[in-house]
Amino acid sequence: MRSKLEPIKKAARKLARHVTGLLAYCKHPLTNAVAEGLNSKIMAVKRLVGGFRNTENFKTAIYFYCGGLDLYPR
Repeated sequence: MRSKLEPIKKAARKLARHVTGLLAYCKHPLTNAVAEGLNSKIMAVKRLVGGFRNTENFKTAIYFYCGGLDLYPR
């Protein structure tokens, strides 16, 4: 914080703001990346098909897409 360079001060302030989260990650290296990735795939299915008549069809499409299967066979 005693640096005369503003970018260094900015980085130090950011580290100070996030020190608890950084230390928690060092102690327990867990993130929600898997859940975010799965949510991204589900949203892609939702955009791809546009709409479903019921939730069972939506769940089936999610299972097919996340399982790497082709929903529309040739």
